[in-house]
Amino acid sequence: MGQARQPRRAQAYDGELGAAVARAQEGDESAFAVAYRIVQPGLLGFLRGIVGDDAEDVAADAWLEVARDLGRFKGDGAGFRGWTATIARHRALDHLRRRRVRPRAGGTEQDVLDLPAPHNTHEQALESLSTARALELVRRLPRDQAEAVLLRVVVGLDGPAAARVLGKRPGAVRTAAHRGLKRLAVQLGVGGEAEEGVTDGAARTLGEST
Repeated sequence: MGQARQPRRAQAYDGELGAAVARAQEGDESAFAVAYRIVQPGLLGFLRGIVGDDAEDVAADAWLEVARDLGRFKGDGAGFRGWTATIARHRALDHLRRRRVRPRAGGTEQDVLDLPAPHNTHEQALESLSTARALELVRRLPRDQAEAVLLRVVVGLDGPAAARVLGKRPGAVRTAAHRGLKRLAVQLGVGGEAEEGVTDGAARTLGEST
């Protein structure tokens, strides 16, 4: 079975993120700002897939909690992304309960166009456009598949980390992400006939490394 891979940008920034978090825990406010800039675009994209237009307000609440409990966090850059995603999802579900509305699956084009990148090259612009097109289709996925795809592809978590955020078994999240990516691949017309090829094709269209 094909599996979603960690996005290139998330991988590239994890070292910097881990170092920034460590400095922030020692009281360096500028380092916290660095961590925020790295994590916020993917986190906001994930939240938009859950609470829609209220994502920025929910993200603000989540970051207040992150700042308050930062001293309790233990882990590296990838772990910090998982930790912030867990906090953000809890705040999103609280928000939905207060509003008594059902979660919506999906993201927006701007979420992906705003992902941090050290160089604004033509290739990256094309990659962002293809990703935006794919995210438009994520809205049509069942919620479990949409959340799994968003956590794996937009937030950049691996299978076990995404499972911890969702409170599910890694195998269940892996299956949901695979099915979601397979559906996207069919709609996008990418990948081969083999199940793994279809899934990997969709993942590449969503901006993941090969």
